[in-house]
Amino acid sequence: MFDDQMARECRRQFPGLQRCGSDGRPAVFLDGPAGTQVPEVVIAAMGDYYALLDEALQALADFVGASDAREIVFGQNMTSLTFQLSRSLAQTWSSGDEIVVTRLDHDANISPWVLAARERGVTVRFIDIREDDATLNLDQLQSVLCSRTKLVAVGCASNATGGINPVRDICRWAQAVGALTFVDAVHYGPHGLIDIAEWGCDFLVCSTYKFFGPHLGVLWGRSELLESLPAYKVRPACNDIPWRWMTGTQSHEAIAGALACVDYLAGIGRTALGQDLPRRAALREAFVQINRYETELVWRLIDGLVQTDGVRVYGITDRTRAARRVATVSLVHRDIPAGDLSRELGARNIYTWAGHYYALELVERLGLLPDGMLRLGLVHYNTAEEVDRCLEEIRAIVESRMCV
Repeated sequence: MFDDQMARECRRQFPGLQRCGSDGRPAVFLDGPAGTQVPEVVIAAMGDYYALLDEALQALADFVGASDAREIVFGQNMTSLTFQLSRSLAQTWSSGDEIVVTRLDHDANISPWVLAARERGVTVRFIDIREDDATLNLDQLQSVLCSRTKLVAVGCASNATGGINPVRDICRWAQAVGALTFVDAVHYGPHGLIDIAEWGCDFLVCSTYKFFGPHLGVLWGRSELLESLPAYKVRPACNDIPWRWMTGTQSHEAIAGALACVDYLAGIGRTALGQDLPRRAALREAFVQINRYETELVWRLIDGLVQTDGVRVYGITDRTRAARRVATVSLVHRDIPAGDLSRELGARNIYTWAGHYYALELVERLGLLPDGMLRLGLVHYNTAEEVDRCLEEIRAIVESRMCV
């Protein structure tokens, strides 16, 4: 039976009940209906949870190469974070200013900036692609940069063609004219080491669900910019970074998953070398291993595709430029719509994407709407056997269509 003695034993588990008033007598809490005191076991559990959040911030800082975990912001997704930042940055623009976006990018790195520029009366400069390999026209990019340029928004790797942009050079060119740089590393994240210090960008976004984690967006920004720019959120709100940029209730379970997926990747590096490396060093080694393996796979795929009747691969197909692409390949067949090809592969238990996958400017520029392209994306858990099976099934589908 619960009695006064048991109550006193329970009281010892509540740190708040040990308080004394100014007269030295124990405080008496009779405000239970407004909220009860909390026992030590709950405080400890919450402390572990907050430590997990802090560790997740540090993990993503390690992932992008940041020295300050306060520069990491979690959000619902990359698109939402980009819209949020675009609204903030736009407050620093005025009529006569210019921003630069590209026709190679995912629309989440185009529309937020175009809409913000429209509201502020700012000119948008679109950078075109090269016709031969669907890579960015770097000569045009350099030619439009000037003292009026306030922002250059560019992707690290195309989510359609797999082409890698020379981000370090682009950031240097932008910095030379006083422009800020925003890098979309969403598609690059599972394939290569993100290095904000090496690249010299001002902002970078990625998405953990692209590198083996939950659906969560991540923004990195220079601390001085995150501190000085206006953050759009409700009152009252913490004004310290990164919390001033995290709107609403965060997906805490996804944040925990983000920590785990970064540690999963770091584990690849530690296993490869057989050493208990610090997380950043382990990630660096992991991507050395991943890049080497994926490069073998993607060229096995490309070589097979270019030898398949009626297939055209968009993007880099020259092995001497292997370092300029990730293991993503988009293609069309002259007689089979991309959607049909994807569905027929799906019926054979090979799952792909078809359409424009939000690389809308690029697919429209290539004249491939409405069908778009078939996209085949390899990561480190794919195998050479799977590549060969995919090639065999594509050829079988092509041959069956020719016999009809």
